[in-house]
Amino acid sequence: MERPSPSLDLWRDVAGAAACALLGLIAFAGGGRVPLLGWIDLAIHEFGHVVTYPLPDLATAMMGSITQVAVPLAICAHFLHRREIVSAMLCLAWAGTSARDASLYIADAPYERLELIGGLHDWAYALGPEGFDALGRAGALAAGVRMAGLVMVLVAVAGCLARPLMTARLDTARGAAE
Repeated sequence: MERPSPSLDLWRDVAGAAACALLGLIAFAGGGRVPLLGWIDLAIHEFGHVVTYPLPDLATAMMGSITQVAVPLAICAHFLHRREIVSAMLCLAWAGTSARDASLYIADAPYERLELIGGLHDWAYALGPEGFDALGRAGALAAGVRMAGLVMVLVAVAGCLARPLMTARLDTARGAAE
């Protein structure tokens, strides 16, 4: 298989960085769910509950949100292993937007105002008296999860741009040495 041209690599990296930035803008600045990814996150969230059903109720309640962030991180790790950096960074940005969604759910625990598809509010249960008895800390936990999501998106943008910047520096250094 023929290697793509350096200019095609550059455009792929820049497009990847732009896509990661757009995901971040929609989720963090726009304040909404990322179209399509929000529905995929919901499906993965519910899958997390189903898979962990045999575990204690507290673990099952939290695993929905944990799974919706862990799945894109696992896919990211797969792409990193294959050295497909842009694909990995897109998945990292996806994980960041998913963490942002999870942070909204966590922050809602004391109020239970979010519309749910059924059942109990996972984080009201996990942080309530039946769980960790820490409803007063929901805001701080949510802020930490939100910050982790934002960091993931920023690292994803930087990760897409790192190779072209490093390549440009190497080319400049080679040119100066000649």
